[in-house]
Amino acid sequence: MKKGGGLVTGIVIAAVMGYWLYDYLPSHYNPFAPLSPTDPPTMVTRYKLRELTKQPEACMTVLNQAQQLKMIAFRPAPDVRGDCTVANPVRVTRFGDVALSSSFLASCPLAVSSAMFVQQRAVPAAQTVAGSKLTRIDHLGSFACRNIYNRPGARLSEHATADALDISGFRLANGERLSVVRDWNNQAQKGALLRQLFSDSCAFYGNALGPEYNAAHADHFHLGMRGFGICR
Repeated sequence: MKKGGGLVTGIVIAAVMGYWLYDYLPSHYNPFAPLSPTDPPTMVTRYKLRELTKQPEACMTVLNQAQQLKMIAFRPAPDVRGDCTVANPVRVTRFGDVALSSSFLASCPLAVSSAMFVQQRAVPAAQTVAGSKLTRIDHLGSFACRNIYNRPGARLSEHATADALDISGFRLANGERLSVVRDWNNQAQKGALLRQLFSDSCAFYGNALGPEYNAAHADHFHLGMRGFGICR
């Protein structure tokens, strides 16, 4: 076969394979399909979540879909200017039926990842492990214009771009309150649920840092967008 013929054959095969992938693979396994907020966290999904940090328009499309599905409630917020800039942030007010201790400012990618984590993993985990509905998430905030650990000369924290959320606890419909600082080492149900929630969060964020990472994280889960699958 001539070189030209082999090249044409290869192109045709690639085109057919691409068509098959797009039409028949589920979106969470299909690298060519747009991300859906209902996609489970496969490696392909995690790649697409990472790519949203570079694709603001595509990110807002997914976030609006999540709001239509009642996975999240948010409103647009003014851009943050100055030493720490955040373009097109949103203010998240709740995750479907799950309330928040207060609303928080988020980049679009953080809002999407958080909605997917809460609805796909946190809500079912509370019901499975504790037999009760997750009703509220307590947090320590998201946006803060500062360097990592407030160290002079260090790089900006993920919080400086509203790309990280610090979760301090969870509340259930049966009245139970789970505190990261108090219950992480609890060997009973509360501790088991907290460890399950932290483990589940790792699949939706670039990095998830918990009490076993260092003393600075003893009282919260730091869930941020930098990195790819860092779970400590």
